[in-house]
Amino acid sequence: MSDLYNESEQQAPRSGLLLLQALILGLFCLFAVRLWYLQIHRSEEYQIKALENQLRQESIPSPRGLIRDRNGDLLAVNEPAYALGIIREDCPDVDRLVHQIALWTGKDYFDLKTLYNKNRKRVKPFEPLIVVPDLTFAQLALVETNKLRWPGLEIQFRPRRLYRYGTLLAHVLGYVAEADEEDMAKRPELALGDYVGKQGIELMLEDRMRGIKGLTQYQVDVNGRRLKERILKHPQAGHEISLSIDLGLQKLCMDWLSEEAGGVAVMDADTGQLWALATAPSYDSNDFSSGLSSKQWAKLRDDPLHPMQNRVIQSVYPPGSIFKHVVAGAGLHYGMVDPKETVFCPGFIKLGRRIFRCWRRGGHGNVDMNRALVESCDVYFYKLGKKLTVDRMGDFARAVGFGEKTGIRLPHEKAGNIPDREWKLKRFGEAWQGGDNLNMAIGQGFTLVTPLQVVRFFAGIANGGKLLKPLLLKDEKAVVQSDIPLRPDQMELLRQALVDTVEDPHGTCRRIRTKGVIVGGKTGTAQVVRLTDELKELKDDQIPYKFRDHAWMAAIAEKDGRRFAIACLVEHGLHGGSGAGPIVKAVIDYLFLDKVTPKPEERKAEARAVRALSLKHKEKRHAD
Repeated sequence: MSDLYNESEQQAPRSGLLLLQALILGLFCLFAVRLWYLQIHRSEEYQIKALENQLRQESIPSPRGLIRDRNGDLLAVNEPAYALGIIREDCPDVDRLVHQIALWTGKDYFDLKTLYNKNRKRVKPFEPLIVVPDLTFAQLALVETNKLRWPGLEIQFRPRRLYRYGTLLAHVLGYVAEADEEDMAKRPELALGDYVGKQGIELMLEDRMRGIKGLTQYQVDVNGRRLKERILKHPQAGHEISLSIDLGLQKLCMDWLSEEAGGVAVMDADTGQLWALATAPSYDSNDFSSGLSSKQWAKLRDDPLHPMQNRVIQSVYPPGSIFKHVVAGAGLHYGMVDPKETVFCPGFIKLGRRIFRCWRRGGHGNVDMNRALVESCDVYFYKLGKKLTVDRMGDFARAVGFGEKTGIRLPHEKAGNIPDREWKLKRFGEAWQGGDNLNMAIGQGFTLVTPLQVVRFFAGIANGGKLLKPLLLKDEKAVVQSDIPLRPDQMELLRQALVDTVEDPHGTCRRIRTKGVIVGGKTGTAQVVRLTDELKELKDDQIPYKFRDHAWMAAIAEKDGRRFAIACLVEHGLHGGSGAGPIVKAVIDYLFLDKVTPKPEERKAEARAVRALSLKHKEKRHAD
């Protein structure tokens, strides 16, 4: 047995043992090097990453700048609001959490999930993704009570825009809403959930009013609960602005426009500052800042009276007889009329086979330029327009600011239309006719203007010929855009005709006469469609709403060195004197007599009936 098994001869190969030892040593060295690499070489980097798991940073929204009227009354402020977001990194089941949020808030689950999926790529996993931008107090209390049971929930405080007077200044102030993709592409500093100006002054002065965000850092535990917090950078509020608008005057204008469609513009004739810019119907700016539902938006969008349209700058209308001052100015400028020369008005004028009638069937007899303006004689201007032709009338109208934007600091302003021969040929494929000259001379035909263009022109008559840029900020200085191309004596002739239209017993603006105030005015009745002989025989209140004329009045007023121009347009208001005149009179009383004249109840009732008629007609037209 000893020969078969000798223990001394059964030894492991020395080379194998050395190999095993080398492998163990190499593995130990590998772990040692790796440990050195992680613990020493990259220790600072990993310490920062570990700290980041505990410390997070979050931007602090900056409150928008306040907006005041010219007297310091607050128009737009900020109030506390709360938004609900989801931090994906802390949320084990997003679908379940979104479903729970829908139950708490009454929102549609699929709408919330769509919003979540749409924005998840724009938000980091450790940042809150806002799914409900504005929680009610009851919803806030419910979420706060259950927050600890639902990891990943984040309630964010942020200021919300509050417009103290809702519909009163909606078309001037505009509104704010959540930034969309286009907004964030334009301004890299914006993040998801930020609010930006979308219309009005809020849009035009967005960079000035938005402010600068702050930055806060906070520590969280493993469940995502905040433990410690410190502010790294305090937010800076946006700049406060003061509008040129007088809140009391704006209220007065909106009261008079209530239940009607139209607009009023009141301009300081020496500075161009607008004291009122009223449009009716209106909308509530707060609906947008608190989050507009699709149903609310559809109601606004489909309203046949278009409440979101700023009629003072975005709607264009035939100017009617207020355009006669432009035509008179063109005649003076080109030397084609002697203001003292008389023209006989028999009540009509013939052009070929057509008969163009004056508004006074029996005619005005012999009239010079002053009387033609005071009594608004159509025949006088038919003959003047025939001499001037579209070329001279159009050139002068453009020289005094019509057919182009005024440059007001509000979006989507319209330029209106001052036609010429080329325009008609291109638009209708027809040559300019002699009858077109006659229609243009009395503010009908293809001529379209905005109320803001009208008030700027009449302010120019009041101040001696300066066409001023319409301003909306109190601290802005007057900007002269151009001069009316007339001599001082010619300007005075136009101004005196306005005053005589108020003071003369035969003038069409007698109802705006105001004791102690120099007042001038011009009415306009702008035909919407050509009435049939049958409709012409009807009384005003029997004419279908859609066929009723628009009512214009433009006025100037002066006392103690203060000069203002006023333009008022009431859609389908029939006659300038009765439709727009009382509004202009109330404005003058407010400006110079410190008197607030409310709209009579009977006129409000009448306006409600007319509005109901207009809605019925327009809804039927939309249905068709």
